[in-house]
Amino acid sequence: MTNNPHGPAPQQDPAGSTQMFRAFVDEGTPARRPAPASSGPRLGLIIGVIAALAIVAGVAWLALG
Repeated sequence: MTNNPHGPAPQQDPAGSTQMFRAFVDEGTPARRPAPASSGPRLGLIIGVIAALAIVAGVAWLALG
């Protein structure tokens, strides 16, 4: 490929500028940590199991009583 000084100017790749901008923006923000998992679903599961056991015990008491 020959170098033509009279040809159109080469287009500058904006990827370098974009990468530098992203590095600048990311540098200013603190890293986010994921929120700790709450015990909400686990608590609901425990309450559901206790309620199911109470219902089974109540039906057994009525059936055998």
